[in-house]
Amino acid sequence: MIWAVAGANGLVGSALVLRLAAEGHEVTRLQRGAHWDPASGWADPGVLAGADVLVNLAGAGIGDRRWNPERKEVVRSSRVEGTAGLARALAGLGPAPGGGPRTFLAVSAVGYYGADAGDRVLTEESPAGTDFLARLCTEWEAAAEPARQAGQRVVHPRLGLVLSATGGVLGRMLRPFRLGLGARLGSGRQFMSWITREDAVSALIHLATDRSLEGAVNVTGPEPATNAELTAELGRALRRPTKLAAPAGALRLVLGREMADETLLASQRVRPARLEAAGFGFRHPDLAGGLRAALADR
Repeated sequence: MIWAVAGANGLVGSALVLRLAAEGHEVTRLQRGAHWDPASGWADPGVLAGADVLVNLAGAGIGDRRWNPERKEVVRSSRVEGTAGLARALAGLGPAPGGGPRTFLAVSAVGYYGADAGDRVLTEESPAGTDFLARLCTEWEAAAEPARQAGQRVVHPRLGLVLSATGGVLGRMLRPFRLGLGARLGSGRQFMSWITREDAVSALIHLATDRSLEGAVNVTGPEPATNAELTAELGRALRRPTKLAAPAGALRLVLGREMADETLLASQRVRPARLEAAGFGFRHPDLAGGLRAALADR
């Protein structure tokens, strides 16, 4: 198949591109400025014309700096305007090179369900939340509508926390944990829906090839864990103590209440119902095995 990938240098995108190349697919990495501009919503339809599959994994970092109105707009526009531009370009194209609709994997996130879901099990049928990240995900997914209206197949992989030692949430956790400073966040009771980077890449390839799937699909592992469970298991994997706790109040003071509540303290117990129903096989379904694989991921 012929793939076009936006966000090819990110945590998931870089691994996806390597896997696709190894499996014999042809891949075009969309370059900002040359092929598209996510801030303005411009995209060059010419570079997409030969693609069977378009994947958009691009977006400004959510947790790498404190939120303010300007930063939130950067986070929003990089996702919403970027997706809209790609969707408009795709809408103007005809069938894929092999015939039939093209596939647009317009990536979203489990933030769609809101930060305060507690221990409720969430599936693709669960309603959207109302906080900033939930509204962002709703708008992000809606931005792909031009491609859907034009008859292209649109899938929204709602990614959970992607575990890899090379970056993301786990990458930021490793240094303090290795120093014996691993800490539970707040009460530790909040659910974190995780997936290894290897399984996330496999799921994206599955979604591109299984034409029975459209719309929202949760891309998380089958066993979400509480923050306390993740903290303890990572400590065991690294053979380091995890007796500390970071109080919720301190996290809110450092990050701001909104950012802390919607990221580190958010509880989302997400089940990958549609992936499981489609017969997708997880390589790392349990937390202990998933962390071992993620720590070996280079």
